[in-house]
Amino acid sequence: MRYFLDIAYKGTDYHGWQIQPNARTVQEELQKALSTILRKPIEVTGSGRTDTGVHARQQVVHFDFPEKLSYRIHGFKLNALLPKDISVKDLFQVKDEAHARFDAIERAYRYQISLKKDPFLTDTAYQIRDSLNIEAMNEACRHLLGRQDFECFSKVHTDVNNFFCEIKEARWEESGNLVTFRICANRFLRNMVRAIVGTLLEIGREKIPPKSIIQIIDSKNRQQAGRSVPAHGLALAEVVYPDTIRDC
Repeated sequence: MRYFLDIAYKGTDYHGWQIQPNARTVQEELQKALSTILRKPIEVTGSGRTDTGVHARQQVVHFDFPEKLSYRIHGFKLNALLPKDISVKDLFQVKDEAHARFDAIERAYRYQISLKKDPFLTDTAYQIRDSLNIEAMNEACRHLLGRQDFECFSKVHTDVNNFFCEIKEARWEESGNLVTFRICANRFLRNMVRAIVGTLLEIGREKIPPKSIIQIIDSKNRQQAGRSVPAHGLALAEVVYPDTIRDC
C-alpha cells in the first residue's frame, strides 16, 4: 500500500530536503523516524527538493508499507520521535501508482521580507532597510503570469528538458513591517523563486521600471535578472494534487 505524508519543517539547521553525504537533511531524519516506528527500512520520495535553509509549510512525500497505517496512531508516534523542527500534519493512503512529485499539479512558494529588525523573524524572513514600491512590484508580477520560458531565473547548468513554467499567481502583500510574496505554478526551476524575488526587489527599490521584467524574461539570460535573495526567507507553502489521488 502507498501512503502520503504531509509534513512541515523549519529548514534552518538542515542542508535541504534531499539526502546527501556528510550533511543533515530533512529526508534523512524522516526516513530514520519512519524506519524506527515501522521496524523496517523505509525510503520516502518528496514532491520536490528544498535547498539549504529553505523551509516548508507543506511538503508531501510518499512511501510504501504493506500494513494499514493511520495518522491518529502513527502520526502521533512520528511527531514524538522527529526533531522539534519537523512535524507530520497528515498521513493517508493513496492509489498504489500515486507519486508525490509527478502527480503534483501545482506548487506554491512564499517569500517573507521584514522591513524592520524582528527577533521572531530572524530565521524566516529576509530583513532589508529599503522602502519598497509594492504597487510597482505587483505591476511587474502581472508580466510573470502564464506559460513562458523562464530560463533567465534558472540556476545555470541545470539538467532540465525545458525552461517553460506556467505561473498562475504572483503577488505581494504588505502587513505592517512584513512584506510577503506568494507565487504559484505548475512547476519551478532551480533557484527560480529567489531569482524572481531579487529581480522584483530591484523594481521595488525603483532601480528599474516594472516593464523591464519583460525584456529580462525575453533575454533568457540569468545575468540579466536580479541577484538571488537569501534562502531563509523562502518556504514551500502548498502542494496541490488532483482529488482522485485518494481514490483507493
